[in-house]
Amino acid sequence: MTHRPADAALPDEAQAFLAAHPEIEAFDLVLTDANGVARGKIIRRHELLGLYTSGRHLPISILGLDILGEDVAGTGLVWDQGDADRRAWPISGSLRALHATQPARGEVMVMLYELDGPPMLADPRHALIRQIAALADMGLRPAGAFELEFYLLDPDLAPDGTVRPARDALDGRTGAETDVYSVDRLHGMLPIFNQIYADCAQSGINAETMISEYGRGQYELTLHYRENLLQAADDLIRLKRIVRAAARAHGAVACFMAKPNADMAGSGMHMHVSMLDDQGCNIFSEVAGEDPTSSPALRHAIAGMAAHMGPSMLVFAPHANSWRRFAANSYAPVAPTWGVNNRSVALRVPAGDTRARRIEHRPSGVDANPYLVATAVLAALRDGLAQKMQPSAPVTGNGYDSKLGADMPADWRSAIVAAEGSEFLKIALGPDLHRAFVAIKWAEYDRMARHVSAMDLAHYLHRA
Repeated sequence: MTHRPADAALPDEAQAFLAAHPEIEAFDLVLTDANGVARGKIIRRHELLGLYTSGRHLPISILGLDILGEDVAGTGLVWDQGDADRRAWPISGSLRALHATQPARGEVMVMLYELDGPPMLADPRHALIRQIAALADMGLRPAGAFELEFYLLDPDLAPDGTVRPARDALDGRTGAETDVYSVDRLHGMLPIFNQIYADCAQSGINAETMISEYGRGQYELTLHYRENLLQAADDLIRLKRIVRAAARAHGAVACFMAKPNADMAGSGMHMHVSMLDDQGCNIFSEVAGEDPTSSPALRHAIAGMAAHMGPSMLVFAPHANSWRRFAANSYAPVAPTWGVNNRSVALRVPAGDTRARRIEHRPSGVDANPYLVATAVLAALRDGLAQKMQPSAPVTGNGYDSKLGADMPADWRSAIVAAEGSEFLKIALGPDLHRAFVAIKWAEYDRMARHVSAMDLAHYLHRA
């Protein structure tokens, strides 16, 4: 007997889509793992309806893979369970046609469930759903959006082995300047950006402002605010695939490393979040006036997010390379600070319309999984509201001068240790996902720690 989860998409959705798109021959079946990597299969047109009526078996180990797609036995998701199957079910509303594919192809996002119906709790998307449900029990609904920073790079490395910016897609022009906010720089990449916007429109994603960022070849794309934060995270997952495909189609590489080059700015994934009550009113705007620090709800939320930032840093900076992004005066905050209209802090309250008051969470790198980032942020925010926590004083100058953050991890290993021992993070992610995520990070750390780099040889081969 097949146990259909209550939240799985219904067959009517697939039937209507197939009728409307007779040209589509195959579909990407996409499951997002703990590292935010798209895993799954390509299925043929005649297989789609079966996914919606009966689900599709996938091995449980698919959620126990490291960044290279290798099994991590310590997750408990491989040999402990005989690498048994679980059942993937389609996410309602996620079936989309992919733009400019030949032959025409579609995409459907899935989540993993136990064979008898309950959620498979190592699936990151289920963790975010649980946090949203916990806030609903308090009469609250999170809204928000993500900002995506990324590089467009040449597929070939420079002679010294470093990355270099992609040539302009318009005419092949190159440039060595930073050119932050340059409109002409954007014009040179219009063929790629036009495809990104077209892909987003076809996928139901409202992509908005594009800017040339602080690094050579670095750009930022913002997404429209969603009143459903789960949908906002889905948007980001889809957008990264869209940007990769558009860049590749024009001979460039879309890079989502947090720090691809020592001399270039790192790439962040800022999360904007506000909180709506049962009437759809933003509780961070409950106090009229221009001073957001007078809002008790906003202060409680910020206090919770700051208090739990340390043990959550592994979620926000999950890889060895993630930690190269953190440095003073680099637009990557290094302490649990907050402030109003201040980009040197970790938790920024943007200036503007008080009705749209929100918190911008700035620590996460673009290499982080948006489902896990949102899960940790909402759990911390919820704790701050429930406990009526009070934050430190807001920073009014340079946040990098702050003395806060003595209990923050200073490097990747410290972040893994902090996350492993954190009761907060275990509750936020759930014990199954917490165990799997930490085990994956230890496996990745061990591999990186054993590696002898070119810099090691240059420094020590003839000197040590």
